[in-house]
Amino acid sequence: MEVMAKLLSGSDTTNKRLEFPTKSLWAFSLPAGQNSVEFDALDMLDQPWRLKISVRNKGRYPKPWISGQWSIYVHQKKLRQGDRVTLTVHEQENGVKNYRIIAERKHFGFWYSIGQ
Repeated sequence: MEVMAKLLSGSDTTNKRLEFPTKSLWAFSLPAGQNSVEFDALDMLDQPWRLKISVRNKGRYPKPWISGQWSIYVHQKKLRQGDRVTLTVHEQENGVKNYRIIAERKHFGFWYSIGQ
């Protein structure tokens, strides 16, 4: 199930974090009293990436972001502004959640997976 699909902004690719839609927080179980949780997401090559969802402690809304190995992922995939990142989750019968992260680039009107 798709958690989010986002066109990357310049700051998403140059900062060490990806701004994350609040409406996508349903896919993560933030422990009570904590403002972050780490998870592993597999890319198209089944390489695991240790990512972290965080939300701010104060303010009118959580304003979540992804950090952890995000900047390494951006560097390895050579992501740039305008590329698209999709995060999906599949919950197994035993309740374990498996996440996937997919990077794509638009070329001549079509989206292509960025492997590497």
